[in-house]
Amino acid sequence: MITLIIVGLVSGIITAISPCVLPVLPAILTSAIQDGASSRRRPLVVVAGLVTSFAVFTLIGGILLASLGLPDDLLRWIGIVVLAIVGIGLMIPKVGELLQRPFERIRPIQMDRNGNGFVMGLALGLVFVPCAGPILASITVLAATNGVSWGLVALTLAFSAGIAIPLLVFGFAGQAIFGRIKAVRERLQLIRSISGAVLLATALVIATNVAEPLQRAVPGWLASVQNTIEDNNTVRDELDTLAGREDADTSLSGDQLTFDQCADDGGTLHNCGPARDLPGIEAWLNTDGGEALDLEELQGQVVLIDFWTYSCINCQRTFPYLTAWDDRYRDDGLTIIGVHTPEFAFEKVVDNVADAADRYGIQYPIAIDNEYTTWREWDQRFWPAHYLIDQNGMVRQVHYGEGAYEETETLIQQLLDTPPQDTVVADPGNHTVGRSPETYLGYGRGYAKANGDYPRDEAYDFGTGSAPATDEVSLSGTWTVGDEHIAAGADASLEMRFYAADVHLVLAGEGTVTVTLENDESYREVVEVSGTPDLYDLYTGDATTDTIHLDFTEGVEAYAFTFG
Repeated sequence: MITLIIVGLVSGIITAISPCVLPVLPAILTSAIQDGASSRRRPLVVVAGLVTSFAVFTLIGGILLASLGLPDDLLRWIGIVVLAIVGIGLMIPKVGELLQRPFERIRPIQMDRNGNGFVMGLALGLVFVPCAGPILASITVLAATNGVSWGLVALTLAFSAGIAIPLLVFGFAGQAIFGRIKAVRERLQLIRSISGAVLLATALVIATNVAEPLQRAVPGWLASVQNTIEDNNTVRDELDTLAGREDADTSLSGDQLTFDQCADDGGTLHNCGPARDLPGIEAWLNTDGGEALDLEELQGQVVLIDFWTYSCINCQRTFPYLTAWDDRYRDDGLTIIGVHTPEFAFEKVVDNVADAADRYGIQYPIAIDNEYTTWREWDQRFWPAHYLIDQNGMVRQVHYGEGAYEETETLIQQLLDTPPQDTVVADPGNHTVGRSPETYLGYGRGYAKANGDYPRDEAYDFGTGSAPATDEVSLSGTWTVGDEHIAAGADASLEMRFYAADVHLVLAGEGTVTVTLENDESYREVVEVSGTPDLYDLYTGDATTDTIHLDFTEGVEAYAFTFG
């Protein structure tokens, strides 16, 4: 159990530095300065509220809602509404005073200073949806199916403590930075109003899911580290013990492998045993009249069972491949079944799942596994995971997590005996094959190669620059090139030679970027940039080779190009 607690702590830390934390991060940063520098404990109070509600309601939220007969997404909406109300109270002092009155006699928590910070943290914990590795999956599923045990409580506390560590660093760092700014100290009410607007915006972002594209942008190395730590034989055994699973090896015969053994070599067709049933399915989506599918009736077809849950960022990054395979191989005899097993209570709402399916273009059948019955039947551990089944009903490949798309599609082609063809190249942007690669502009991960060498971390006049080669960036005017981004100075512009159908750029700050194309004199777009780093569309059209020219106003920051 000690090993599992340590892994849980590290897993929480990794989760809190991933893009999954983006929707709540602005609220954490601005909460630290709502009362100027007078409340140095405020980041601790806010983060304490977040991890408290996250831990408590992850463990018992689903049980509590079910026992009271309340809607499964009630807690999430309570969190969103509370964030919005606290934000409005900060923006409008008279409203804030009205909100404080009912709490004035309540100790130790009052709706002022640290008190309202704790309440805000509680609300953030209700809407916090971290990336789901084996550790978090085990916590949520075991709490819903096996009940709360001391081992599960210890693992939850370790994971929550891991989340708290980076968030506290962010909060105290934000407080230290803003505390040094004279304008922050002298304009406290303005700062509170700005913080309130951030909270209100946070509530809207979470309610409308507009941050999902950025949340999916988890760096490959971070996902790899998480997978290495959480998905290995030692951790699997510890989680099996916590879940009370029996040793799967006792039922093996002949050359049959366990699911875990098959997953260790996912590039080859194996004998992973007969496919299991799909029991306890509450509803079906994307079938004729909601009719249930039966694996026995599907014999003669190749079947891909994909376990997913719609708010899981890891799952979202697999959808472009799954939908592409469904489109390419359905007529050849492939049936994909998405088994939707919820990670959080609000994901049990079937309408929410249907909306997500429409949002991601999922047209293959979806089985609603709200009671985790099919999940347990397949000895599932975390999202996403898939099982490839041949025409005789035998599982031939198992894959946990993201990745291995080329290997999986190659095995699908082998089972279907289709003519050889290139495997699908897909991603959330429906990108063009052979497109220009993602290009970072800071010197830490890339640089404007066409300019040669130049000073770093200080303003520098690049002059008129030079014509870039394909996939190169050329800077003109004054720029400050930093580790992660470049900041525009006087007469700043850049050019890049690209091949793609879409061009996107991560930008931040306040100002505009004017976009023109060398080969299309009629094309001119002015992009309004405002706020923290976000992905902006510069060009969308047919796949083309061209040179894009960007003129920046001073202060705008550019991070990285991506292409579609």
